[in-house]
Amino acid sequence: MSNTTKKSWRTSLYKIIYEAETSAGKLFDVVLMITIIASILLVMLESVKSIDSKFHNFLNISEWVITILFTIEYIARIITVKQPAKYIFSFYGIIDLLSTIPKYISLFFGGIHALAALRALRLLRIFRILKLARYLGASNNLVNALKASRAKISVFLFAVIIVSIILGTVMYLVEGEENGFTNIPKSVYWCIVTLTTVGFGDIAPQTPLGQFIASMVMILGYGIIAVPTGIVSAEYASQGTKQKPEPPKTNLNTQSCENCLATNHKDKADYCYNCGEKLYG
Repeated sequence: MSNTTKKSWRTSLYKIIYEAETSAGKLFDVVLMITIIASILLVMLESVKSIDSKFHNFLNISEWVITILFTIEYIARIITVKQPAKYIFSFYGIIDLLSTIPKYISLFFGGIHALAALRALRLLRIFRILKLARYLGASNNLVNALKASRAKISVFLFAVIIVSIILGTVMYLVEGEENGFTNIPKSVYWCIVTLTTVGFGDIAPQTPLGQFIASMVMILGYGIIAVPTGIVSAEYASQGTKQKPEPPKTNLNTQSCENCLATNHKDKADYCYNCGEKLYG
């Protein structure tokens, strides 16, 4: 095979795997997304004992088929880039490896089927397939609101902890060990569960006074839930009123640099903005 033919073959495969400019590339992304979702469903179904006992062989074979497909894809991604180490040690490269090896490890070490759940990490690739990362800039307002309100929320949470300790101690004194409040930490745990309106029900007050205090804690809980929401909402609204520069135009270019794997190039770009490598059109 000549160098020109080899380069042409590798370039064509690279466009299919890493880009979505061609119909083949788009088809590859769709098939990959369906395969990822199918693999997650298989892991979920296998965790249901009644289904696993009935369809164990089918689920096992299906897992192996998907694992082999992921392995082929992983190898193809390595051989189509100029610097394989760039992909292998990249974020998505590590994710792909971690989500592929559990099935192979199970051949040598039994009882580690739970590692198959690592396959769920491949769901992160959907962000890349759908090119969602470039739209995450719209979340900057929320991030800024959370940062701006962190001091107020910290003070609020500190106050909630103090209230929980005080009320938990009071319930320990009122109810006592005979009603399940065996110690102050456990009573504080009850107070936090009640204050957050979770209400596990593993501990419950039995005395009239204890039930009255519990009622007050429940009512207080609704107000406590609303406070941080209001703080963040106010900050978020203030973020929207600030003057901001016009957001940059969204690029539709899905090309990925074969040399450094950089993405999000400008439309009609001929060279990589990161390393200057020629982009394949």
